[in-house]
Amino acid sequence: MAIKLHILVGTMTGTAELVAQELELAFGDENLAIEITLMDGLDHRVFGRPGIFLICTSTYGQGEVPDNAKALYADLLSSRPDLSRVRYGVFALGDSTHVGTFCFGGKRFDEALGGLGATRLGAVFEHNASGGTLPEDVALEWFPEWIAEVHKLLDDDDDAPQNAALHPLKS
Repeated sequence: MAIKLHILVGTMTGTAELVAQELELAFGDENLAIEITLMDGLDHRVFGRPGIFLICTSTYGQGEVPDNAKALYADLLSSRPDLSRVRYGVFALGDSTHVGTFCFGGKRFDEALGGLGATRLGAVFEHNASGGTLPEDVALEWFPEWIAEVHKLLDDDDDAPQNAALHPLKS
């Protein structure tokens, strides 16, 4: 059965969007339907869509989420929806020269989603802009292992009858 993956993009300069596009081009097929959505104008209702989510976001300013992600982030904090049916991953972009706020855009979303009951799939991946690698290249290397872990977790969920109907993970 195919997996629906929603990549929600928070970006200031387009780098996170480029990462999402590269993932879609390389891995989107009949078994993995990838939909990229910029966070502009979104609110918590986006997490009502069936499938899993990948938050792909840069960090801006003093460890803030990008401008196009601020409304979604603020809505999550203010409306406090029950996201216990949501499964997600995080690809965070940052620069380690900002020691105290490295990858905080992604970390902030991770904290908010986890605090609302959502389940993170895999560890938060942190790309370092000062590391001499392009985030889209690193994402292409990281993604196969992450999506394999997602498949395993989804298969485990299907094996547990009491959990299989609780969340719309596959479409």
